[in-house]
Amino acid sequence: MPFQRVLSSVATACLVVLSGAAQAGTVTVITSFPKELTDAYKKAFEAANAGVKIEVLNKNTTASIAYIKELPAGQRPDVMWASAPDAFEVLARDKLLTAAPEVKNPHVPAKIGNYPINDPKGLYYGQALAGYGMMWNTRYLQANKLPAPREWSDLAKPEYFGHVAISSPSRSGTTHLTVETLLQGEGWERGWTQLLEIMGNCAAVTDRSFGVPDGVNSGQYGIGLVIDFFGLAGKYSGFPVEFAYPSVTAVVPANIGLVTGAKNVDEAKKFIAFTLSKEGQQILFDPKISRLPVLPYADLKVPAGYPDIQAVAKKAKVQFDSELSESRYQVVVSMFDQMVTFRLKELQAATKAIHDADRKQKAKPNPQAAELLKQARGYAYAPLVGQEMVKNEQFLELFRKSRRDVAVSKQLTGQEELWATKAKANYARATELANQAAALVK
Repeated sequence: MPFQRVLSSVATACLVVLSGAAQAGTVTVITSFPKELTDAYKKAFEAANAGVKIEVLNKNTTASIAYIKELPAGQRPDVMWASAPDAFEVLARDKLLTAAPEVKNPHVPAKIGNYPINDPKGLYYGQALAGYGMMWNTRYLQANKLPAPREWSDLAKPEYFGHVAISSPSRSGTTHLTVETLLQGEGWERGWTQLLEIMGNCAAVTDRSFGVPDGVNSGQYGIGLVIDFFGLAGKYSGFPVEFAYPSVTAVVPANIGLVTGAKNVDEAKKFIAFTLSKEGQQILFDPKISRLPVLPYADLKVPAGYPDIQAVAKKAKVQFDSELSESRYQVVVSMFDQMVTFRLKELQAATKAIHDADRKQKAKPNPQAAELLKQARGYAYAPLVGQEMVKNEQFLELFRKSRRDVAVSKQLTGQEELWATKAKANYARATELANQAAALVK
């Protein structure tokens, strides 16, 4: 099942942290959102609700799901708040979310594009809107004489080699959504090919999603693949950055929901309702947060030049399928880790060799070199799992099982080791073929 890559110490840590009785008037919110956002909501809510305190547990989305699942009713956090809609699908399926219809704001539209803002079953609620794209440091691009990218395909071009950064989707729910958006927009095979071409140009795969915008803001990296609020927060906080939505993007809600077995239900409902209120939505425009509200702009004071997310949604080529994303989540993140995160140096080497040979071949065309380059790309940029296999329910079910089962863990580890070995061999062969191609061009 998705989101079950759990460190062995999680269960113990959970019980130690939350073994005592809940403090009256304390709402525990588990979230992957940055401190700038959670601090702003904590301060505003506590000021408006005397005697109620907000406790924030900051964990990435994968760890948040595992944390909630490990705890018995009465010891769980009260509120789940995250960007990934498929994470809420997992919680809903496991009956770990409770409907709270009284928190809904009737002014929130039913949909963004064709995507429902609130869960049709009422188990969770859209609290902000988000799209996926790329941010870049304008000074960095100017210094390196690079054009601003507009489409995902731009990032696969040779001139961007070593200038791109991404976080690992196994550690970042928003990066997983970015990867899944590209796969849904381009199709499984073509999507992975384009993704691997871009990843070959990456300078780094960061452990946390925050590492990418921080690196672009500071000029450590030129371009980052990010959720929109990272780019917008950098821009509106005064950093020399810009952000663009490619045509292959999706707009989906970041969600908030009441956890089943919560400690302080009434106070938790008040907090959720506050985040959906006009006051709570206005907080999203804080420059350090720079998120897109679910309330219509007409109800709020919107900064000049702020993105029109409804217009972005109308133009977006991807109608995000959260059930599809959830069904293959673990396969996608595991494949990414084995092909990219743990094999970045080999992928970089293959990509550099391909770029170098391609540059020589274009300057002095050679049919044999062109054929070798085609073969090299086939080795470097083909997914290890084909479209038909990822539709195989038995194959997908293996990745949904708990790694705490020794037999399952052994089988999954074996599969991942095969992928890692195959990826390493493919990149080595791609490098060899590209070097042969380059040698043919005199």
